[in-house]
Amino acid sequence: MVRHIILWTLKAELSPEEKEEKKQGIKAGLEGLAGRIPGLLSIKVRTDYLPSTTVDLMLDSCFESKEALKGYSTHPEHVFVANTFVRPFVANRACIDFEDGE
Repeated sequence: MVRHIILWTLKAELSPEEKEEKKQGIKAGLEGLAGRIPGLLSIKVRTDYLPSTTVDLMLDSCFESKEALKGYSTHPEHVFVANTFVRPFVANRACIDFEDGE
């Protein structure tokens, strides 16, 4: 099993209202991929967090294998969501992928 976790910071020029709208669009778009991409076992976008948090969103997803993660990255439905709802509004992205045997 492979975990794929991403932390995003939205662009500073977005108003608080725009940030909330974009966060909900990212959440709906990415979570809407559940059951649609081979090897994607789970996907969750967190938009609620404590005040000590230094990012705007977190993606926590799980895949059957490294190959499934690679397929997800180029899958047309994922690419559409990323290009439409994520990339245009993100200033910074951090990613960690790891094999999770638990």
